[in-house]
Amino acid sequence: MIGFNSQKVIHWTARILSALIVLIGLPFYFGYGNPLPFTDPGYSVLDNLWLLIFPLMFIGLGIGWKYEKLGSLLVLIPLSIGFAAGMIIEGEIPVFMGLPFLSGLLYGISGYKQPNGKG
Repeated sequence: MIGFNSQKVIHWTARILSALIVLIGLPFYFGYGNPLPFTDPGYSVLDNLWLLIFPLMFIGLGIGWKYEKLGSLLVLIPLSIGFAAGMIIEGEIPVFMGLPFLSGLLYGISGYKQPNGKG
């Protein structure tokens, strides 16, 4: 009988979810118009902040495949700043960013629970 290993399930769930987010999210990021922050005067402060957050998030989701702890930090810290700014500026959190946040959490759980300290 094959044993259930929750560590491997968390590890691979984070990886698969991250890959899907990157594959689906990058076209939206580049399709937004000019993805460079603070170059279009029509963008609000929050829009420009998210244009800074998205590259860090995508890099973190990719790096997490090899270095889960670092990937987790590169996803969770910028997203937390974006959530806080969204609450302060608009009074709401962008719900669609919950999946990348979940992926970052899973990277963190997997990276910090590894018995050999790798990650």
